[in-house]
Amino acid sequence: MSSKTRFPIDFFSYALKGGAQYYAWLAFLGVFVLLWAVGNYYQLTEGMIITGLTDQTSWGMYLSNFVFLVGVAAAAVVVVFPAYFYKQEDLHKVAVLGEMVAIAAVVMCMLFVFAHMGRPDRLWHIIPVIGIYNWPHSMLTWDVMVLTGYLILNLVCGGYYLYMKYAGKPLNKSFYMPMILIACVWALSIHTVTAFLISTMPSRPMWFHSVMPIKFITTAFAAGPALIILCFLTVRKHTKMDIPDSVFHKISHFITYFLGMALFLIFSEVVIELYPSTEHSFGLQYLMFGMAGLDKLVPWFWTAIVLMVVSFGLLLSPLRKNFKVLPWICVMLFVGIWIDKGMGLLLPGFSPSPIGELSEYTPTMLELFVVIGNYAIGFIVLTLLMKGAVGVVLGDVKYDQSK
Repeated sequence: MSSKTRFPIDFFSYALKGGAQYYAWLAFLGVFVLLWAVGNYYQLTEGMIITGLTDQTSWGMYLSNFVFLVGVAAAAVVVVFPAYFYKQEDLHKVAVLGEMVAIAAVVMCMLFVFAHMGRPDRLWHIIPVIGIYNWPHSMLTWDVMVLTGYLILNLVCGGYYLYMKYAGKPLNKSFYMPMILIACVWALSIHTVTAFLISTMPSRPMWFHSVMPIKFITTAFAAGPALIILCFLTVRKHTKMDIPDSVFHKISHFITYFLGMALFLIFSEVVIELYPSTEHSFGLQYLMFGMAGLDKLVPWFWTAIVLMVVSFGLLLSPLRKNFKVLPWICVMLFVGIWIDKGMGLLLPGFSPSPIGELSEYTPTMLELFVVIGNYAIGFIVLTLLMKGAVGVVLGDVKYDQSK
């Protein structure tokens, strides 16, 4: 059997093998996939009425997580670009693992787009030529298009690297390096387009400003690398792959810069919006302090600020190099940015509405089933890709011509 045919078989055969802890982790995620199936069944049969969405708040948990995960997907460039273009050898050996994180994040992004559409039988409308694509007028079509391109680029780059390693062949750099460069530039484009998706709405004052793409990029390059660090620490702990300390020091260094810029932009927005305190600041006032007795988002906002500020302070301290503390720092900033880009950005943009209506959105249990299930599927994909990639890099998975 040829190496090209054997590669996916050997890759996933190795990825599905593991010890008791490995299978317990996959089984744990599988429970949430079952809940995801229940939520999707009721949403398909009953319609979007099973969600907490209303006429006033038409975007909820689905698109909130979509916006956040696009940033996580883009952040792989923080590992890939310095590895290949600044010749960082310690990052070079783990760059392919960063691409696996990007692939899993894009898969989750797509799942949230599908969930938000509500009707899987209409998914063909997001396929150019086949459906009513509404391009270039719909920003969502732009987003799906660039995300699909980014997924293909990471599959090609990551798959090609692993295949050549598996087959024991040298990389064709005249093909591989341009693809890496395109993928790095494309990574910036996917989150920029996502920022344009919400910032091009003049009727939503909280979103309607040109700093939004920069804010998206800075938060993405803080949260995404935080997840990458957690994945790399897990790989180093549970596999034979030796990831040097310098990798974590460099990535956490990047995170510190980007998180600092993100906090600067957040606080600048607060000053600019609240100092004149016109009607255009009502969305931010509702988020920070509540309005007309509606204050469900207030605790979330201040929790996010505390998590991001505390994690930034810890990153500036020597504790950043303590590998017992670093995972907790990464978890704090990851959760903080998840809140900020979801509940702290998307939801208050809908309240007040363009005609001044105030309303609060609360996700339903079935909606949460779908959200958690999407993450579970994404982490199953990430686990399998990481496991297989580590096997190839270590040489445990390689082409055997005798088979």
